[in-house]
Amino acid sequence: MNGKVPIQRRQTNRDLLREIAYDNRGFVSVPAAAEIGVPNIELAKLAARGHLEHVAYGLYRMPEIPRSPDDQFTEAILRTGEHAFLRGESVLALLGLADVNPTRITVGVPGRVRRSVPPWMEVTRAAEGAQTTFYNGVRSQPVSEAILESIGRIPRDRLHDAALHARREGWLTASEAEHIQKVLSS
Repeated sequence: MNGKVPIQRRQTNRDLLREIAYDNRGFVSVPAAAEIGVPNIELAKLAARGHLEHVAYGLYRMPEIPRSPDDQFTEAILRTGEHAFLRGESVLALLGLADVNPTRITVGVPGRVRRSVPPWMEVTRAAEGAQTTFYNGVRSQPVSEAILESIGRIPRDRLHDAALHARREGWLTASEAEHIQKVLSS
């Protein structure tokens, strides 16, 4: 050794936020930043310098993180709050099932949402303790429930195909797929 001690660079707030952003398709919420010790004012400063984009109240996006097709689903959940999840046709759209392209992303929440949401979102009231799961990193209603909730809005033959596809992908159990087929046949 030459006797020199390597200098370690101090991790900046931007470095800390980047870790959150990579886990959330580039998005950083004020509560997530606060959890790691980055105050709200730092988010505003980084946005003013162009290191973050202000998306909505309490929500920012790190522009250096590549965009993905699922970004809008993630944004909808983060705009709505901690316990929000995709519902119905939006779950099917996220997974590429039933050939749907809803005009609005439907988000379920167990309580009231006082935030204003853009016209491309619809917020619905969900039962307290509603079961959720994650698909492509986005909190969602289970596929079985999403398919059944879409009856009447999506043709039954497309929902039938969606159930078959979901079963092949492992998003439905055999008993769930059988139940859905029975309901769709009645």
